[in-house]
Amino acid sequence: MLESRPDAPQASEHAQAPAAASSPASLAGAPPAATPVRDYAYYKAVFAGRAMPCAFLDLDLLDANVRAVLARTGGKRVRVASKSVRSIGVLRRLLAADPSIQGLMCFTAREASWLAAQGFEDLLIGYPCVHPDDLAAVARATAERPNARITLMVDSVAQVERAEAAAEGAGVRLPLCLDMDLALALPGLHFGAWRSPLRTPDDARPLIERIVASPHVWLDGLMGYEAQIAGVGDSAPGQTLKNALVRQLKRRSVREVARRRAALVQLAEQCGAKLRFVNGGGTGSISTTRQEPAVTEITVGSAFYSPALFDYYRDFRYLPAAGFAIEIVRQPAAGIYTCLGGGYVASGGAGADKLPAPYLPTGARLDPLEAAGEVQTPIHYAGPERLGLGDPVFLRHSKAGELCERFTHLLLVQGGRVVEEITTYRGDGQCFL
Repeated sequence: MLESRPDAPQASEHAQAPAAASSPASLAGAPPAATPVRDYAYYKAVFAGRAMPCAFLDLDLLDANVRAVLARTGGKRVRVASKSVRSIGVLRRLLAADPSIQGLMCFTAREASWLAAQGFEDLLIGYPCVHPDDLAAVARATAERPNARITLMVDSVAQVERAEAAAEGAGVRLPLCLDMDLALALPGLHFGAWRSPLRTPDDARPLIERIVASPHVWLDGLMGYEAQIAGVGDSAPGQTLKNALVRQLKRRSVREVARRRAALVQLAEQCGAKLRFVNGGGTGSISTTRQEPAVTEITVGSAFYSPALFDYYRDFRYLPAAGFAIEIVRQPAAGIYTCLGGGYVASGGAGADKLPAPYLPTGARLDPLEAAGEVQTPIHYAGPERLGLGDPVFLRHSKAGELCERFTHLLLVQGGRVVEEITTYRGDGQCFL
């Protein structure tokens, strides 16, 4: 196995910037805790008097999600997907939670360079970057911060050549990660994400040989993202036939993904590469990715906040740790409460599943025609809670970290009160995509 080879570093150099004061010493070693109960009255009391809209992160639920992730990963290392978190304070808390949580998967070169300046060290950029300025920023950060390792993602010779030019210009060597396509190709159906053009070992061989022979870069790791397993729900309400089909396709994909990933690792080692890591998976595929001997680390992001899009998986359920509150500002009819703002729609294929989901009070729902609006969101509610002007309605974003693109701060909730207010990337004046 790759992990046991003595010449492959075990990524123990993951020491990060100091953790936030509220960080637990070791969540993995903490005794099992009862699932915290959260209802409308709880959060209404927590946020009494707070200006809205506001975003929050429930630390008790976050910590429970961390424990659940570690229990599911089967001893594999965890790499945190920064795009699903987008807050320096939360990233530090997660990396301090347990020794097996090591490093970040970033989404742009500028983000990785900025995080390196904040003291983070093990940074894998999950997507290729080709602009000379971006590559130069990575090379400069590498030269200026010897403890930081920023690994670039590649899937073509042209990308390697640009990385080489940046490395040579800065007088450094840059680590690269090869991204292999793991989508399942069927007649008339592409089940997975359109990512890398490298689909077979024969596709990858010329690129691996080029990297191994280069004086300016080296092959640090391999990655394959099984998006069709990790990012596709299979327990959507009212879609019995579709759920059954998705599960069948996932089962077929699991076997194919493991075979192709193992073959790529074998090829890289035959070509003389000394791999530091083999990355795979995501929140939705932890239970299958962990079974692959070739994989040394699993990328996890959405599990920590547990956004609404991840409610529809059959095999797991995390706790809704992150959300936002909008304020009732008028009542146009009985049972309809119109709130200020709320139109925080997630990226991806346009559909109802990308809308924010009313969370509390239980039974609240969006209007089918207005949905969530830029300046107002009507909420239908006919339950037992007495709602009036100035009261909050709590919603959950469809996709995890994108909530932080809308808010400058997260209110950290613990033990029934707000214990801290921390910045998001937006609050730090950063916008990477």
